Amino acid sequence: MSWKVATLCSERRFGSPVRKQIIMYLADKASDDGSGIWCSKGTIARQTELGETTVKRAISDFVSEGILIQTGRRQCINGYTTIYRINLGRIDLLDPIHDPEIETGSRADGVQTGPATGATVTGVPGPQRTPNHPKTSHKPPTREGVAEAADQEFETIWAAFPSDRRRGRPACLAAYRSAISEGYAAAELLKAVQSYALESEGFTRSKVSFSDNWFRQGRWRERVEALRAQQVEASESLNAQLSRLAEWVREGSALCRHITPKQARELVARGMVASADLARVGVAS
Repeated sequence: MSWKVATLCSERRFGSPVRKQIIMYLADKASDDGSGIWCSKGTIARQTELGETTVKRAISDFVSEGILIQTGRRQCINGYTTIYRINLGRIDLLDPIHDPEIETGSRADGVQTGPATGATVTGVPGPQRTPNHPKTSHKPPTREGVAEAADQEFETIWAAFPSDRRRGRPACLAAYRSAISEGYAAAELLKAVQSYALESEGFTRSKVSFSDNWFRQGRWRERVEALRAQQVEASESLNAQLSRLAEWVREGSALCRHITPKQARELVARGMVASADLARVGVAS
């Protein structure tokens, strides 16, 4: 376990509780340079109590974003396990979780411009306001504020549901909040609604599901899981393609002439090859 990597990851935003949970699990397995991570996606799913599809999708996204880098394979009972390295430089570029410091009105020169009303020590007047005065104390965002932001995303989802089938808005909102608490993203639910709306367009009212039933019965789950599976498949296909291109570069193959500048930049960003390797085989990055 590396406290250095775990601390760095804990102080950065990863976009969702699920992504943060997975990266913290991986950081717990890393060396100080972020390398040496090997654990199957099934193991991660069991120990984090997340779905295996969710874990696969998150790791594929991390690889696509350059947060994780595949560095090799390790033999295991089921064949092999991919070895990863956390890209510490990429992590360092993520937004920090800390809020920016807010000025509380104190003067840089320490001179107080108004009359002092606080307690005195050895005849010296104290500050006008105590540090926890309502006008100088800055409270962190409340749960209500976070909920309001999430509910604004629900409005977009509600508007995407076919207007002639909208019913029971409070029940739909409650089901939506429950889905978010389970780790599903608002963007995923929006795509599920849009997919259902497109698929059922032109159906009679007797053949469709109204919004309250659709949300309450979790009919969005199958669509979200299908979308996640598609993303995982696409990401794995891209990873396989880039691995093949990196092999061309290492071997100095004549096929390198087919590598596009965009692919070359992606190879360098993921740490799969160096710019010097691309220059050696005549590939522009």
